[in-house]
Amino acid sequence: MKGKSKELFLKAQAIIPGGVNSPVRAGRNVGVDPPFIQRADGCYLWDVGGKRYIDYVCSWGPMILGHRHPEVIQAISDALENGTSYGAPTELEVGLAEMIVETVPSVEMVRMVNSGTEATMSAIRLARGFTGRNMIIKFDGCYHGHTDSCLVCAGSGLATFGIPGSPGVPAELAKLTISLPYNDLKAVEATVERFADQVAAVIVEPIAGNMGVVVPETGFLEGIRSITKEHGILLIFDEIITGFRVSPGGAQELYHIEPDLTCLGKIIGGGLPVGAYGGRRDIMSHVSPVGDIYQAGTLSGNPLAMIAGLVTLRILKNREIYAKIEEKSKLLFSGLRDAARQAGVDLVINRAGSMGSIFFGKNPVNDFESVKKTASSKYTTFYREMLAQKIYLAPSPFEALFVSAAHNDRVITKTIDAALRSFKRL
Repeated sequence: MKGKSKELFLKAQAIIPGGVNSPVRAGRNVGVDPPFIQRADGCYLWDVGGKRYIDYVCSWGPMILGHRHPEVIQAISDALENGTSYGAPTELEVGLAEMIVETVPSVEMVRMVNSGTEATMSAIRLARGFTGRNMIIKFDGCYHGHTDSCLVCAGSGLATFGIPGSPGVPAELAKLTISLPYNDLKAVEATVERFADQVAAVIVEPIAGNMGVVVPETGFLEGIRSITKEHGILLIFDEIITGFRVSPGGAQELYHIEPDLTCLGKIIGGGLPVGAYGGRRDIMSHVSPVGDIYQAGTLSGNPLAMIAGLVTLRILKNREIYAKIEEKSKLLFSGLRDAARQAGVDLVINRAGSMGSIFFGKNPVNDFESVKKTASSKYTTFYREMLAQKIYLAPSPFEALFVSAAHNDRVITKTIDAALRSFKRL
């Protein structure tokens, strides 16, 4: 990367750790300095040098309508006339909460926060306070934000206590988190049998999106729901990526499974910083000020984020949008599969609605171990080739690609053609 992006990256590295405000943006996984983005519109991004890219990152998921949707932009502009932050209740947050409760099957009450990390942190605290237990179970490769309880790597064996996944996470706290293989119901059964009276919650991405896209095998989520109910353990669905993306009601609507608590983010802010957690009324009633489990935030329910999310969700109430995006997603990912086959490249594609991942290899990818066995070096080469052709993909083999309503057949065909040329160069 040359030119102004390179200059900005060099300047940023002197004053921002790694030159970025979120690690994956640095492009180290793909060995490329990041393009610095100046603006976006529809399915396109423009960098500071004026290059235009077809965008399949979509701000890591929330831009399901595409960038700068006119109704969303107009709503934000109108809201700006009234100010940017009040630190007080507004009608907008009530409206967004009502829409979430109406749409997400398991949510009876909801609390707004400022990020997905805040949502999962708050849900875990609530689960611990509600049950009076301290342990949580998560799954290898599922990312639930950078709070201490979630930054844990898996140990060896069936149910080994976690070790810190980052310096600064106390080992004593990490021991309260058990990380198990995704899609391994037997591991869940054995762990709960051993620690049932100590486990407050099982938290899971119902469709994993942070090790690439990994879909749940038949019976996995159903089994977790049954086990947690039997032992009085709360089930937390982390739908920060999947909520309002794979369907209006998220993965829980697709699989007809109702968790006790749900974490939301991304789309419900229409591209602005937001998060939320919600669930059963009897559990949410323990949150301060009606209950004794504390959580607060000056910017929670920020009017700009609330109106952006409210307008986005109103537009998404038209379920025909999901059908159209589904067709576009089929076109893209089937086209990528055909292009790889034509080039003689082994490719595995995992897709759930408008989110999907490509893995270089022959074997099915159904957990973090199988993800790690894929040929990530080939993804690095593929990423560079695609970026050179102005196709903007996730700068990591362990992230999802997203399709928006703004992607059309022409840009998808252009993407597939670029992919064929890239596959031939591997």
